[in-house]
Amino acid sequence: MPSNAPRRNRPEPPASWRRFLARLPVQLYRIGLGPLFGKRMLMLTHTGRISGRARQVVVEVVAHDPYSHSWIVASGYGPQAQWYRNLRHSPGGTVQIGNYRHHVSAYFLSPDEGADIMADYAPRHPRAARALCHYLGLPADGTPDSYRAAGRQIPFVRLTEYGPN
Repeated sequence: MPSNAPRRNRPEPPASWRRFLARLPVQLYRIGLGPLFGKRMLMLTHTGRISGRARQVVVEVVAHDPYSHSWIVASGYGPQAQWYRNLRHSPGGTVQIGNYRHHVSAYFLSPDEGADIMADYAPRHPRAARALCHYLGLPADGTPDSYRAAGRQIPFVRLTEYGPN
């Protein structure tokens, strides 16, 4: 499937009660319940590009490399997501996995790297990959090529640990 395949408009971030539900994981991390999410989710604390204040978001871990101490996450709302734009402006932050915190730097991956990541992610989490593509309006028929095409359109970020914990 070509990378320029038609795609519906990306969904808008949630509003009202849906926003409350989407932000609920942040509140659970804040009260010490981060371990409930295991290693599939992390809370990213980053700096607001306009306010300069600390901001937090919980995102799914698409891939983790324990040897390089890095985590790959995807911006489901595309490059216009606030956390993604904030990291573009100031690429440092902290991730919390369970009750452990790590200082990280953000590295923005190329579309070809995103294609490889999505092709690797889809067989490990087939239902989540299908749901993500459907939600984002990306055509994916379950084949590795279709997931590669979808991965080229999703912004991926590698968060790599540095310094003291």
